[in-house]
Amino acid sequence: HVQLVESGGGSVQAGGSLSLSCVASRTTYSSYCMGWFRQTPGKAREGVAVLDADGSTTYADSVQGRFTVSKDTGRNILNPQMNNLKPDDTAMYTCAADEGCPTNSAWLGPGYEWNYRGQGTQVTVS
Repeated sequence: HVQLVESGGGSVQAGGSLSLSCVASRTTYSSYCMGWFRQTPGKAREGVAVLDADGSTTYADSVQGRFTVSKDTGRNILNPQMNNLKPDDTAMYTCAADEGCPTNSAWLGPGYEWNYRGQGTQVTVS
């Protein structure tokens, strides 16, 4: 069983930056598909980024150019760096993992189910 724990959320003014962190309970990043999604009450869940086991990263159009996700496989840490934050980025951000990556863009939508997910960390942009 994979456990994922997020940290680093908080409040920031528009235009500011935040760095999140996701730590896995086992050696996950070297072989698993990793991702982040976000959700705000009253809105559909939205995929933010997905990382292949080889480190190839795909971003949602809404964060492309502003968010960068890197991983430290040796320490089982996944770090999204979020720059130029906007009020629309306000959401609960959740780290997720699966044994394989989706072959299409289904991860962007609210219906995609990850096998493993953390509890989430809140990001508020004012």
